[in-house]
Amino acid sequence: MNGVAIEPAARADVPAIHAMIRELAEYERLEEQVVGTAAALEEHLFGPHPAAEAVIAKADGEPVGFALFSTTFSTFLSQPGLWLEDLFVRPEHRGRGTGKLLLRHLAQIALERGYGRIEWAALDWNEPALGFYKGIGAQPIADWITHRLDADGIERLVHTS
Repeated sequence: MNGVAIEPAARADVPAIHAMIRELAEYERLEEQVVGTAAALEEHLFGPHPAAEAVIAKADGEPVGFALFSTTFSTFLSQPGLWLEDLFVRPEHRGRGTGKLLLRHLAQIALERGYGRIEWAALDWNEPALGFYKGIGAQPIADWITHRLDADGIERLVHTS
């Protein structure tokens, strides 16, 4: 489909993935939140204790998109799942099936590993993404609200009585 190859990310792909993370943040109007470095990304993808994995979409050898994910665990299913942290396709390559290829690749990984689900979050104003996800059969989880403790919140929780 569309001459795009999906492959596991390699160390050499980290600068391109980091650049696309910045592009994603700009699209989501969250540029100020991108404080991570390419070196930190490389450490957490390829260091001695990887925290996440990534796949990259390439057209004619050029990076055009990526998906970054990690493992979750469902107590109700008693099996692992896949958390999709970010999926991004460069604007000039959207509408050509690249996002679907990335998600299909993740679904194949989930099947091969025996995962029970794939989950992710999307901004409520991002109509193109919401429409895309609906089109592949994904269902929003209306009864759940995602919560987050940032670094300051973690620090406060650890040091309060």
